[in-house]
Amino acid sequence: MENAAIFMDRDGTVSEEVGYVNHLSRFKVFPWTARAIKRVNEARLKACLITNQAGVARGYFKEELILQVHEKLALEIAKEGAVLDGIYYCPHHPTVGEPPYRQACNCRKPKPGLLERAAVEHKIDLTRSFMIGDRYSDMEVIRRVGGCAVMVLTGYGLGEYEYQRESWPTPPDFIAKDLEEAINWIIEKQSFS
Repeated sequence: MENAAIFMDRDGTVSEEVGYVNHLSRFKVFPWTARAIKRVNEARLKACLITNQAGVARGYFKEELILQVHEKLALEIAKEGAVLDGIYYCPHHPTVGEPPYRQACNCRKPKPGLLERAAVEHKIDLTRSFMIGDRYSDMEVIRRVGGCAVMVLTGYGLGEYEYQRESWPTPPDFIAKDLEEAINWIIEKQSFS
């Protein structure tokens, strides 16, 4: 049987939204993130990070910095016994930068390439899975593969909710104040406990 997964956006969802994280010192994990991800681990769901990082294509930082940031994230959450099963990122932009980073790829959210890759690598049933994010594009990506969308009001979430929700074709399945509340809702309300 394939696994269900909880996919999480990075900036504004798992960590503070600071614009482009162009230096390791700018990356700050929310205080509830490790606790929330550990709950996913304990529920035996796959926990995966899915993030667009077009700062590489824009020339704001090198791709190596993304790897350093994700290593820092993994080390910080490990202190509380939490682990991400997969970390997936898109360094591309369709119109900015130089090849190979300037390209119309299938991995830039809201396109589903990163989710599909995770599904193959971790035997994930995307139709039983969830995406948590602070942007409507996070809601779109999971809907394209038949999953459930949860928006958080951290990062860009509150602004998008207040000023753009009237233009959303479909509202999120749930709106949470933060990642922890989102994960608690998924596990408690969706019979994963």
